[in-house]
Amino acid sequence: MEHLTNNTSNIKTNNMKENEEKADSTSRRDFVKTSALAAAGFTIVPRFVLGKGYRAPSDTLYYASVGLGGKGTSDNAAFVASGKAKPAFLCDVDQDYAAHVFNKYPDAKKYVDWREMFDKEHKNFDAVHCATPDHTHAVVATAAMALKKHVYVQKPMAHDVYEARMMANMGKKYKVQTQMGNQGSSSDGVRQMMEWYDAGLIGDVTEVWCWTNRPVWPQGYYQANTPNGLQWPKQSTTPPSTLNWDLWQGTAKERPYPIGKDQPGGVQVLPFNWRGWWDFGTGVLGDMGAHILHGPMKVLNLKYVDKVSTSVGQGGSLETGPASSFTTMTFPKTNKTKGPVKVHWLDGGMIPPRPEELDPAEHWGEGDGGMLFIGTKGKMTAGCYASRARLLPTSRMDDLNVPEKYARVKNGTEGHYAQWVEACLAGYGNMETSSPFEEAALLTEAMLMCNLAIRGVNVPKLAAADAQQVEGRRRRGASYPARYIDLIYDAANLKVTNVDEVNQFVKRDYRQPWKLSGI
Repeated sequence: MEHLTNNTSNIKTNNMKENEEKADSTSRRDFVKTSALAAAGFTIVPRFVLGKGYRAPSDTLYYASVGLGGKGTSDNAAFVASGKAKPAFLCDVDQDYAAHVFNKYPDAKKYVDWREMFDKEHKNFDAVHCATPDHTHAVVATAAMALKKHVYVQKPMAHDVYEARMMANMGKKYKVQTQMGNQGSSSDGVRQMMEWYDAGLIGDVTEVWCWTNRPVWPQGYYQANTPNGLQWPKQSTTPPSTLNWDLWQGTAKERPYPIGKDQPGGVQVLPFNWRGWWDFGTGVLGDMGAHILHGPMKVLNLKYVDKVSTSVGQGGSLETGPASSFTTMTFPKTNKTKGPVKVHWLDGGMIPPRPEELDPAEHWGEGDGGMLFIGTKGKMTAGCYASRARLLPTSRMDDLNVPEKYARVKNGTEGHYAQWVEACLAGYGNMETSSPFEEAALLTEAMLMCNLAIRGVNVPKLAAADAQQVEGRRRRGASYPARYIDLIYDAANLKVTNVDEVNQFVKRDYRQPWKLSGI
């Protein structure tokens, strides 16, 4: 996939630019006090790395890690396993959930608030890893890049379309190495499929199917006492003393800490189930889309989606995603296709029609998910992370001899982490990563556009609409104006042109004092 070099990739509306000109600080008023601070480079090595038996500091990446207890646990382990990275600073708002990571790296200095860590320690690390919930990815990552730190952000790289667009070229702007945590982008399978497609083995692709078994967390279901779907409890309780609930909420609107699922009407949001809540997560597409949609985006060099349509199962609610969805994205022609491409997305356990090329005994659609390319001369398929890539019928794999065209990443999917470490040590412009923000932003934006088609809005927002139009929407469900129609996206202006109600989710209003930095 090419870096974003066309005019569209750099588009910011005048209003957006004016609103964000002064957003060089993320939340604390004195976070970035001067431009000199933002430009500060790495000059001090943490004391613990010096001494006999340690790798020379210039050969080791010292990084700060934000968000530890969940995916951050395995991320840190993978960085360290590269043999060339050490977590110099660790930060998490939940001291109990992150305790095992704090204990694993006792030499790393510990923080609760990443802003304080950046404030005090920015001269002592060269890179930042972020594995917080989706809604705080962008504020952490932009702050790090504004300080000229290399950045690894878990998928999706942003919570909102606007955030993804703003982050797209920040690696280039600040000359730092970036990587999104969709490790399948480093797999051999993606590169094999690119080579097969480039060699013309399946002809021109006009249609792709993608699917996953997610969600595996509560979202969208109906309860007897909540006919409108899963809702935030009206009753609250005191958060654990080890959790800074205000910091965890970050950019999202302030809410009371909910009563637990063991009580009537209660929910369990932490540590994992935030994924289904729109204020914090990005639902199924945000969780698995980066792993599965990456294959089609990369193989076909897809750019900005221009049309989305969707239908759902178990409806969802204004606050959470649906239990299942079937969404179709239409992408314009690229240099690798002869015309537009439709990419179908299925979740909640649904799978696409079984290809007729399969032997009756061959399994189909199992596991975490997969992808199926429909070409004019044949088909190819792969699992999640583009694993088990193969042509259909599988007999076509016999005696297949297509020259290697795209360099493989050492250790494939597992090498995704070490690749970023090596790229950081090599310096900007000296080594490529598999999922730099220039590319990851396109993938993220496509996923988030699908969410716009799924999401609901409050009925009062339709009050000013034409009465006949409102009545028509109410027959389908007035709270979900973008479902069951074609949602038209003007990528150049970051705007849905035919359902204005969902544009409020393109760029959220952040809770004060949170802001993006350095855009």
